[in-house]
Amino acid sequence: MRRKYPKHPLVGVGGVVIERGRVLLIRRGSEPLKGQWSIPGGMLELGEELTAGVRRELKEETGLDVEPLESILVFDRITRDGNRVKYHYVIVDYLCRRIRGRLRPASDVVDARWVRREDLPQYHLTEMASSLILRAFELMRKR
Repeated sequence: MRRKYPKHPLVGVGGVVIERGRVLLIRRGSEPLKGQWSIPGGMLELGEELTAGVRRELKEETGLDVEPLESILVFDRITRDGNRVKYHYVIVDYLCRRIRGRLRPASDVVDARWVRREDLPQYHLTEMASSLILRAFELMRKR
C-alpha cells in the first residue's frame, strides 16, 4: 500500500483517549505531520474492522489497551503537491477509554503523554484535532 501519491484514498483510524481530565497525545515520527503532536492512530489493515484497528494502532503506538466507545468524526485529510495528490486519508476517529497498560511511545511515535485540556494550546495541534479533542472531552463528561 503506497501512502505517498496513492492511487486511491486510504483508510485511517484514530483514538481520542480521555482519562482523569486529560487527553492522550502522540508526537509523530513519520509523515504526514512528522514531528507534530496529534491523536494516536494509523492505517486500517485489509480485513480489519474499524474498532479492531483502533485497538491495534493505540497498542502499537502507546502500549495501552483501549476500548473504542463510539465513532465521533469521519473526515478527509488531503495534501496536494501542485496538481497531484500527495496524501489522501479518510480518517475515522473514536472516543476511547483506557482499559490497561502503561504509556510508552513505540512504533513510529517519538513521544506520548497525557495532556490537560488547558495545556492543549502548547501542543500546536491542527484545528481539526483541537476541535475533535474538545468534542471528546464533552462527550466523556456526559457519560
